[in-house]
Amino acid sequence: MVLKFETKWEIPYVHSAGEHGTKFFEALKDKKIMGVKCPECGRVLIPPRAFCERCFVDTADWVEVSDEGEVVTVTVTYIKFTGLPDPPYATGIVKLDGADTGMLCLLGGIDLSDWKKVHETFKPGARVRAVWKEEREGKITDILYFEPVEG
Repeated sequence: MVLKFETKWEIPYVHSAGEHGTKFFEALKDKKIMGVKCPECGRVLIPPRAFCERCFVDTADWVEVSDEGEVVTVTVTYIKFTGLPDPPYATGIVKLDGADTGMLCLLGGIDLSDWKKVHETFKPGARVRAVWKEEREGKITDILYFEPVEG
């Protein structure tokens, strides 16, 4: 028999956003989404990173991308997780116009209790746009969610 101990850990931690993350988050305050362009392959990487993971070269060329794009994947979550909205909530990868990579985002603007409707509305290729928080702080939560683009 193996003993099991139930416990809860609360470990305070300060995470450094780094230079690229800092510039990305600061731009969100002005409703701008910034990426970096790889000088080797030309891909625009969102979220920005210090190097292209395909070419292994440093990235320093900043590019603003649109706050509209298309859904790549979607999932609906029905279990509560710390720091995330009350379920149900939808998340997905969104490839923003002007970017070559996707960004994990909350999806919303519709009734999320009907999973079939969520998957129909946010099917791959569906157009979405960012819904911005009124008072932005330079955090990823400045984008409340991505909603369907009508028409």
